[in-house]
Amino acid sequence: MSKSTSEEIDEIIADLGDWRGEQLSRLRDLIREADPHVIEEIKWRKPSNSMLGVPTWSHEGIICTGETYENKVKLTFARGASVNDPTGLFNSSLGGGTRRAIDFGQTDGVDEEAFRMLIREAVALNESSARK
Repeated sequence: MSKSTSEEIDEIIADLGDWRGEQLSRLRDLIREADPHVIEEIKWRKPSNSMLGVPTWSHEGIICTGETYENKVKLTFARGASVNDPTGLFNSSLGGGTRRAIDFGQTDGVDEEAFRMLIREAVALNESSARK
């Protein structure tokens, strides 16, 4: 029997086995709290990718992707440059014309309410574009 995408993401998180897995799991929970209709996917699977793909959250288009590196967890928002970010959560890829990202280091906390609002803003942007 094949695994569901959610089970595959659970496995990716468990395989990390350190703070990155804990951080990615917490961010995933917040994404699902902010948008109960979010779709979890794994994109960009290739043999050279040790994660066997990139966890991706979508709703009428990609909201964000979750990647892990040795010293950070990076959430990249596909249309982040157009997303309202009044609390300044975006701290990476700020010069790009389309994407924005948030890098979380080992000791970085998460402003949970601001993060959920950012997810909702990204969903609203995707929904408004889908209606056009």
